[in-house]
Amino acid sequence: MFSGVFDLPWWGVVAVTLGLTHITIAGVTIFLHRHQAHRALDLHPIPSHFFRFWLWLTTGMITKEWAAIHRKHHAKCETPEDPHSPQVLGIKKVLFEGAELYRAARKVPETMEKYGHGTPDDWLERNVYAKHSGKGIVLMLAIDLILFGPIGLTIWAVQMAWIPVTAAGIVNGIGHYWGYRNFACEDASTNVLPWGILIGGEELHNNHHAYGSSAKLSSKWFEFDIGWLYIRILETLGLAEVKRMAPKVRFNSGKDCCDIGTLEAVITHRYDVMTKFARSVKSIYTDEIQKLRSHAPALSDGSAVKTIKHWLHLDAKALQEQEKAKLDEVLNMSKVLATVYTMRQELTALWERSTASKEQLVKQLDDWCHRAEASGIAALQDFSRKLRCYA
Repeated sequence: MFSGVFDLPWWGVVAVTLGLTHITIAGVTIFLHRHQAHRALDLHPIPSHFFRFWLWLTTGMITKEWAAIHRKHHAKCETPEDPHSPQVLGIKKVLFEGAELYRAARKVPETMEKYGHGTPDDWLERNVYAKHSGKGIVLMLAIDLILFGPIGLTIWAVQMAWIPVTAAGIVNGIGHYWGYRNFACEDASTNVLPWGILIGGEELHNNHHAYGSSAKLSSKWFEFDIGWLYIRILETLGLAEVKRMAPKVRFNSGKDCCDIGTLEAVITHRYDVMTKFARSVKSIYTDEIQKLRSHAPALSDGSAVKTIKHWLHLDAKALQEQEKAKLDEVLNMSKVLATVYTMRQELTALWERSTASKEQLVKQLDDWCHRAEASGIAALQDFSRKLRCYA
């Protein structure tokens, strides 16, 4: 019986399978995601075409379709128009049917037209990769069988399941449902550890949503973005050029007033600002809600308390009318909660679309800090003093 060009022991089969799937995830995160969808880096034609060819063999995905669907995900995140939001569709649906959601999204012409611009449109793309997207995976099956014999069918099956499970399931599903958050984005994105090597850095999903056009996805010292490691290697070899990275937060401890520099820094680092704000007032929310529980119907049980705390961290426009009514019931019973919540809404208004000039926004920011420091609420006072130091 033909055993293939390479007669591998069991551990060799495992090593080869992991190696082949790792090349695939590297292609997705470096080529499709960071290069094509977000233009965070430029790739030399050699790695660019290699990844395009490899992804044709191992996924059958078309570059324009993947980029368009992902861009729409960012533009319509956590809304009914999001192609794969577990907050809208449910975690079970996205986790186990992510590939089906992708196939459904790519059939929408408006999505392709609006979000698919700037992707490859050469002869190979039109006549091979897009026209015969399914033939690549058949060719990959033949290659696996020739190289590894009957076990090659198992290797191929794992290759075919790798992206639907890791990217469509874990990243799109768990990455918007469970995990920790470094940045208080408007969406529900989270970071999922410890999947770094298996998912190429894509598990740092909250970091990515905070700074979507950054070529580097890691933010904290303990986070490992192996995709970024490969990009740096390619850059050293002259095969890649990083175009954008997340700005680093800097502070000037000597500042005691707000200026245009403060305003620009606060807007640039707005997700970091709101994360720090949430952490600053967390104990206030807990203490005040505990005081109210005995005589507030809206805080009748632990589930209700958790819901109210969640709403306190959201923009008012994100709540339904019924939810606003329940939250108002609680706020009307606590001046401290009402003050903190109102201050939060006013702070976020600074970086929303406005006709105000920079000078007017600086005045609004400075006024916000003065009111926070005059509120008598220690957490707001401490946060305001730190806010002035953003540089």
